Amino acid sequence: VSPLRVTPGRRGRRGSPCSGSLYRQGRSFTLFSCISVSVYVKVFTNSPFLVCMDLGLSQEEIIDPTYLWIGPDGKNLQATGKLMVKRFKESMSGAYTCTLSHKIIETDAQDETEVSEAEPDYTYKISVRFTTKECKLVANNKFFEELKRILDNILSDLACHVIEPSYKCHSVKIPKQSLLHELFITFQGNRHNCFPFLARDRIEEFFNKQTYALKHDFQALPTIHYVDHSFEVTRIDSCRPGFGKNDITHNDCASCCVVCDPGTYSPNNEVTCRTCVRTQIKQYGAKSC
Repeated sequence: VSPLRVTPGRRGRRGSPCSGSLYRQGRSFTLFSCISVSVYVKVFTNSPFLVCMDLGLSQEEIIDPTYLWIGPDGKNLQATGKLMVKRFKESMSGAYTCTLSHKIIETDAQDETEVSEAEPDYTYKISVRFTTKECKLVANNKFFEELKRILDNILSDLACHVIEPSYKCHSVKIPKQSLLHELFITFQGNRHNCFPFLARDRIEEFFNKQTYALKHDFQALPTIHYVDHSFEVTRIDSCRPGFGKNDITHNDCASCCVVCDPGTYSPNNEVTCRTCVRTQIKQYGAKSC
């Protein structure tokens, strides 16, 4: 019997690999969880499957997971969540390290930019998710176009229509289930008061009917189907160019879009005025530096 040590976790980009700290890399997050597990394998037999996972993540939904196994000699072995060392020899003993990275899908309003003629200081974004067979499925685009058409028809008599529709496909690992592929769909209304009221109720009812239909009208799930309880409405704050919000300077009106002070500017629909360091701005409401 020869020993091998398995260190599963998510790797940090700075400092000690045992720091246990969470680091952001773009829209991905990695963390090294310094957990070492000893496994003993009879020589000339296959090892059990070594799983790249820690207890905390195993209870969570993981989006677009990627894996990297490194053997005792420092070489990359494979990029899947499970590793089997075949025909184990004494020379294969040592530490096998696994790195797991995954994405965080952010719904923070500040990552979005609202553009409209009236330029209100807020709008609403709706997010829904649909399970699909695979991300490269040709039918995904056709489905998305048909969904936009249906939503516009639902809102047609309210002088509202869908704007800035988009979708991205992600791989999703759910505890105790195999890897899924889901379409993350977002859209907004053409007017800031579309979704807080009747239009929102209509759209939410439409997606609730998808859940009912899946449970009562289908013997087998369609290739693309709605993810129950994925309907979400997020308020997105914005200010027109030359204006911004500041709960310190204007604490008596923290939610107001106030004209940018001299020395600051706002070129777009962000909610804060930027400081201009290249030139001296003397006027209020500057849109450029």
